[in-house]
Amino acid sequence: MPRKIIHLDLDAFFCSVEERRKPDLRGKAFAVGGTPESRGVVSSCSYAARQKGVRSAMPMAKALRLCPGLLIVDPDHKAYSAASHQVMERLHQVTPLLEQISIDEAFLDVSDLPEEAETIARRLQEQVRSELGLPCSLGIASNKLVAKIATDKGKADALKGGQYTGGPPNAITVVPPGHEAEFLAPLPAIALWGIGPKTAARLAADGLLTIGDLARCSHSELAKRFGKNGVEIAQHARGIDDRPVETSHEIKSVSREVTFAKNVSDPQFLHRTLRELADDVGRSLRKEGLAGSTVKLKLRWSDFTTLTRQVTLPQPANLDDTVYAAASELFNKAWQPRQPVRLIGVGVSGFEKPVQQLSLWDSTPEKQKQQEKTRRLQNAVDALHDKYGGKILKRGTKH
Repeated sequence: MPRKIIHLDLDAFFCSVEERRKPDLRGKAFAVGGTPESRGVVSSCSYAARQKGVRSAMPMAKALRLCPGLLIVDPDHKAYSAASHQVMERLHQVTPLLEQISIDEAFLDVSDLPEEAETIARRLQEQVRSELGLPCSLGIASNKLVAKIATDKGKADALKGGQYTGGPPNAITVVPPGHEAEFLAPLPAIALWGIGPKTAARLAADGLLTIGDLARCSHSELAKRFGKNGVEIAQHARGIDDRPVETSHEIKSVSREVTFAKNVSDPQFLHRTLRELADDVGRSLRKEGLAGSTVKLKLRWSDFTTLTRQVTLPQPANLDDTVYAAASELFNKAWQPRQPVRLIGVGVSGFEKPVQQLSLWDSTPEKQKQQEKTRRLQNAVDALHDKYGGKILKRGTKH
């Protein structure tokens, strides 16, 4: 029997949460994000702003040029996380086969439920709207790929010129089993997972404009074009996708980064920022019960050139000092004095479960004793952060 997969996407999620908190924003052109002075970008924008050409990830300065009256709202990620949690709680009440793929998107596998998937989807849409005040659009199909594309197409169709009423799309799009390839065929090739703008441009130059054009290509031809991904793209172009709804995901890395409002070349400030990022990464690792053997540094210069450097530790680590020491060493090798920095980031990967002795650069008894003392102190600091928040303690500076 065909599976019944529902994809749910919260419409303009950040903006919808802001409208719920501040009803006077409804119907107005506004964007959630940073200010032009801080080189901010648009995280989310209302549908009234989208009519003026404003889009997510656009520099806020450009958004203001397109829409001079645009209102800018500071993001409140704590509120967005709380709202997302409320939505996911309601989805979990429908089925445990839930895969959350972002803060505002999820797949549900309702194959084992007796009701039609469309009936479940309409009830979910109404529940999220009436109980939480949040609009959402849904796609229904026999697999994740087509359900996701169905959501996207439904939203796009709802927002088309003459049909658009000014509000969120609130779309529900159903692709009946057996009609997957037919549904995908007229859509542009870029709508398919794995096809980006550059690849789509190359395909267009060869006359391959739609997903249907790709579906008519042989597996061997697509393998020549896309290498090992060619077979998967050939399957997807025909509407075939056997991937299950994953109820859990393995964490591959933990990272934090910051983009400065103005380029920074002060070494003390840069190292202090590096320290704060390392502390945050270490705290997240310990909270997840993880330790990583690879520390990565990310730097972006004032000309937008970006580089990454990484080092492998002798043992998996999750202590702040160890993460900072490795990141600081990488930074000192990569950075030239007075070189302006636009962005700096720290990450850890290569995870293993924490071992008894973490981050020991050598195994002398004195070192082990010091590391154990550091670990106990770290646990105490974590407990304070959990109870009173991340800003309750600040590191002292050496003079």
